[in-house]
Amino acid sequence: MSKLQIISDKNKKSSSIKNLLLNKIKSNQFKKENLIIVIGGDGFMLQTLKKNKNSHKHFYGINSGNYGFLMNKFSSKDILKNLSKANLVSISPLEMIVKNKNNQTKRSIAINEVSVLRQSRQAASLSIKQGSKQIIKKLVSDGVLVSTPAGSTAYNLSVHGPILSLHSKKLSISPISAFRPRRWKGKIVNDKTKIVITNLNPTKRPISAVADNLEVRNAKLITVKTNNKIKFNLLYDKNRSLQKKIKIEQIRRETS
Repeated sequence: MSKLQIISDKNKKSSSIKNLLLNKIKSNQFKKENLIIVIGGDGFMLQTLKKNKNSHKHFYGINSGNYGFLMNKFSSKDILKNLSKANLVSISPLEMIVKNKNNQTKRSIAINEVSVLRQSRQAASLSIKQGSKQIIKKLVSDGVLVSTPAGSTAYNLSVHGPILSLHSKKLSISPISAFRPRRWKGKIVNDKTKIVITNLNPTKRPISAVADNLEVRNAKLITVKTNNKIKFNLLYDKNRSLQKKIKIEQIRRETS
């Protein structure tokens, strides 16, 4: 078994938490193998997960960023107790396969969502299929999102997409500023579905495809499906599980 690792981003707050945590672990002789502690924000956690996608390790995130939906709140007093009693959640990412205008194929994984976005002043013109079944023949919009349950409270929620239960076995397809059909609200599909998004006019209306934070420009054909061969094992404090965070977002009312 591999030793415990602590990885932090480069800001001052993260470094401070890392040093404090190292001292606590050393003085308490805390040992937990096969664990990576990630100190930062959601973006840093996503990067770390992708770099370690084949490691089969457990990841415990400590938030030192802004929102930190994927992270745990840092408690100097309770950190070792929280680590030892953390609950495990396993999630699988989306796999994005993109063919660009030069017929080059690029692949990436997305833990939160795959975003298909207009690349110029022209709105995107897209067709969307669920396997061989047509979902929408022509969507004119700023783009479309395909989101996992874990990512449904992120960009997806900002474009008024539905929040999905972590164990729903569903994916959300949400339009971004739909122009035609103006009132299309998207669709929830089974997570075994292969979603195919085609650019109907790649010359006049170029689009980019983004897997979390990796962008492929001039996309012509985008295929999105869940990759169940990859499992990310995330650890959460007992009273602040990922399931609970999602439920809180489902009932939250905006106050400002």
